[in-house]
Amino acid sequence: MPFILHGLPVSQGIAIGHVHLVSHALLEVNHYHVAPRYLEEEVARLDEAVAGVQGELVGLKAITTSGQAHSEVGAFVDLQLMMLADPMLIDAARKLITERRCNAEWALVQQMEHVVEQFRQIEDPYLRERQADVVQVVERLVKMLLGHPGRLPPKRRDGLGTIVVAHDLSPADTIGFRDHNIAGFVTDVGGPTSHTAIVARSLKIPAVVGLHHVRDLLEDDELVIVDGTRGVIIVAPDEQIVEEYRLRRSELEIERSKLNRLRDTRAATLDGEAINLLANIEGPKDLPAVKSANADGVGLYRTEFLFIGRDTLPGEDEQYEAYRAVVKALPTKPVTIRTFDVGNDKALNGAHARMEPNPALGLRAVRYSLSEPKMFLTQL
Repeated sequence: MPFILHGLPVSQGIAIGHVHLVSHALLEVNHYHVAPRYLEEEVARLDEAVAGVQGELVGLKAITTSGQAHSEVGAFVDLQLMMLADPMLIDAARKLITERRCNAEWALVQQMEHVVEQFRQIEDPYLRERQADVVQVVERLVKMLLGHPGRLPPKRRDGLGTIVVAHDLSPADTIGFRDHNIAGFVTDVGGPTSHTAIVARSLKIPAVVGLHHVRDLLEDDELVIVDGTRGVIIVAPDEQIVEEYRLRRSELEIERSKLNRLRDTRAATLDGEAINLLANIEGPKDLPAVKSANADGVGLYRTEFLFIGRDTLPGEDEQYEAYRAVVKALPTKPVTIRTFDVGNDKALNGAHARMEPNPALGLRAVRYSLSEPKMFLTQL
């Protein structure tokens, strides 16, 4: 018999498909003593796992830069790469291994809980939800240490899509699913600013989050309908319900088609006041989307994405070409270029990285720029 589950609607649309349950890495790992003579080997295990996950993420980053995935996904991958290089997580775990003579998995989870608790104290909801990045990075490391790779859904042949049901999804997960006809996302946790929400909206995939223990209520391959507009999941729908939602989906597609025809229409209020709709971009790779939407220009060029996720800083020539490419592609439209805004949610690697007890109130944006005059002048 059909039944309904309610969650938070974070990406509009209707999806009909079969459930694919994604296992959640069990972070309640075993804790065992490591003899002093094996401590170096245990630290080496951790380092090998870090290198392995870094390799996975670099491969996923290559997919985003090739245009096969949305640029926002690449930004999240960059963030997780930076967390792998963060002494607060990895160096602290190494220290726990040697000081407490414990296994790498347990050390990682202990340090993760400490870092996550710090994120929970942040008032800003977007920054607070970045605790999910820490958890997802540690999950990948634990899976690497335990030899438990993720399982991708089988490609379906019945014409229906796959509804991915998980505790939470990382941006890297969404890239891994890209060739598997994913129709919708459903998660236990999350909100409007969670990874699943942001990526689902960028990919135009219906998504409902915040259903708590939804994985315990669904079975693999079960037929469900995801209503990302109302935040509803219909489980085991009969044919009449399926047909009703197919009709609703068709109506939504017609409405979107009508709106797409208005993309070249000048935006204005009812009393005739013109409104400019401008795009936010991270670099030249976003230009196709700007042109497709017929944006009136670039309202914010987030130049920090030229700096993050790399070991060496971009030189003047590299920056000049990146900025010039955007301006040249939009010769008659305004482009607002912001100087790099590194901070708590976006940080640099290498010698310019800084650790702060409360980075949300620390050295960031123009304060950071003024503290690094050589780097700032190069950009200017």
